Amino acid sequence: MSQRIEFDNVVQRFRIIRERPDTLRELFSKLYRRGEPGFYDFLALKGVSFRIGDGESVGIIGRNGSGKSTLLKIIAGVYKASSGRVSIQGKVAALIELAAGFHPELTGRENILLNGLLMGLKRREIKEREQAIIDFAEVGQFIDSPVKQYSSGMFMRLGFAIAIQVDPEILLMDEILAVGDGPFQKKCLDRIDEFRSQGKTTILVSHDMSAIRAHCRRALLINEGRLIADGDAAEVIAVYEELQAKIIGATDGKAHSAEVLVS
Repeated sequence: MSQRIEFDNVVQRFRIIRERPDTLRELFSKLYRRGEPGFYDFLALKGVSFRIGDGESVGIIGRNGSGKSTLLKIIAGVYKASSGRVSIQGKVAALIELAAGFHPELTGRENILLNGLLMGLKRREIKEREQAIIDFAEVGQFIDSPVKQYSSGMFMRLGFAIAIQVDPEILLMDEILAVGDGPFQKKCLDRIDEFRSQGKTTILVSHDMSAIRAHCRRALLINEGRLIADGDAAEVIAVYEELQAKIIGATDGKAHSAEVLVS
């Protein structure tokens, strides 16, 4: 099995500003004032390593703020890792944020062209796939309306339709299927299964464990920026649920202790 995605000891660092001066006087006073700096470094990913091959369907799970979306954005090329090695082989289509890649003033049809060009297609190729995208997205007469008038569901449908028609080797999804009605979600999931049967690599970030169980054979568990479990999806989900139970138990215990002190 050839490797599509490789992470080797990847670290992602963000600089967090403690406070931002409102005036030039405050700025210059802070430059001459001694003490702690006005920023600190936050490590969103801490030495993460894994490999994902052709045809794998992988779920990425973890609590809010654990680093899941950061990891996905590094794969998509939105972020460049602060350190470590990242190797991505093949065309990537990313459904990370509903409005990502859309220009609000352009129509749906114009955004199909824009997104197709950004994903490396030629105008002729985009034109050949345009009707299939419109039909899958089910946006009807609104295809020639500015997308700023679209609902979140219409955004999602059009974004997903464009991504699958680009025919990528790697499809990334971050909670994107949480928007939309049941029939459309089923159509999307059926298309994901078709991708998998064609040997394409799919990666799904979700808090819906039933979706991970149904559509991912493997899962990665990220906790506080570290990869703490990697393997069979059902087994990794069990580790995650055990971790959740411990955290909830610890939180309940602290709340109980606080009640005793108050009483």
